[in-house]
Amino acid sequence: MNLSDDVFYDKKNKLVVSVDTYIEGNHFLDFKRPDLVIKKIIRSSISDIICKGVKPKYYFISGAGNKKTFSKSNLSKISKSLNQEQNKYKIYLSGGDTVFSNKLSFTITSIGFSNNIIYRNKAKIRDDIYVSGNLGDSYLGLLVLKKRIKLNNDLNKYFTNQYFMPNIKIQLANQLKKFANSSIDVSDGLLTDLDKLINNQKLSYKLNLKNIPISNNLKKTLKIKKLSKINFISRGDDYQVIFTASKSKSGIIKKISSNLGVKITKIGIIQNKSLKSSIIDQNNAVIAVKNKGYLHKF
Repeated sequence: MNLSDDVFYDKKNKLVVSVDTYIEGNHFLDFKRPDLVIKKIIRSSISDIICKGVKPKYYFISGAGNKKTFSKSNLSKISKSLNQEQNKYKIYLSGGDTVFSNKLSFTITSIGFSNNIIYRNKAKIRDDIYVSGNLGDSYLGLLVLKKRIKLNNDLNKYFTNQYFMPNIKIQLANQLKKFANSSIDVSDGLLTDLDKLINNQKLSYKLNLKNIPISNNLKKTLKIKKLSKINFISRGDDYQVIFTASKSKSGIIKKISSNLGVKITKIGIIQNKSLKSSIIDQNNAVIAVKNKGYLHKF
């Protein structure tokens, strides 16, 4: 696919491969909670395959670190988390490597098998744009961890858990191909990833801010702290699925959403590039967005 998608796909052998590297200080703050960091990187890695309409099956993990980061205690916590994630997502550890380095990093290779996948850059004019789950919780969790916002203990726990353990929708893996024309996961941010979704096409998007889904906890926090929703919906690390689908597919999407118990929300429409990509408010006014996505640095 000329390196233009989230995965490598060998159609003849039905092989789907994704590779991700995570560096301390760039992709996670620190390693004070090794058990949670490992869960975050596993879920974010298999998310790339899930959004292609494929179930992950095998993964390889390589780690670079020193005696402090790979202490006996930390290795025990890492092993326990890997086992929990394997049981949760029915994936199998198949190999990897460890090397010495004073800069901590992990690389995950995820593998699945499928007769076909959902590509990027296959959106069509007048496609509806959908997203699974909620957006913004992970970013607020990051703000909590960086002590940039103070909340009560219950909310602190909720948002930090959403940061470390994103609620990826693996249930959609076997269903997406029934309706999606194109897809990507929300890793760098809603707007940045939407730009990638259509980056080789003469298309643009129009989103309705009021329709972009956020959790009740985030709604409550935004109200209490007098914060703006627009500043939270495209900050990355949500690992939800964005996809486009023809209007004729709205019925089957609603049915599958209900059957699976997975929240799927229509948030906008694909349009011709002669119309500039935009987000509009309830008065149909265009909203200026200062931050379109995650910059992978702290």
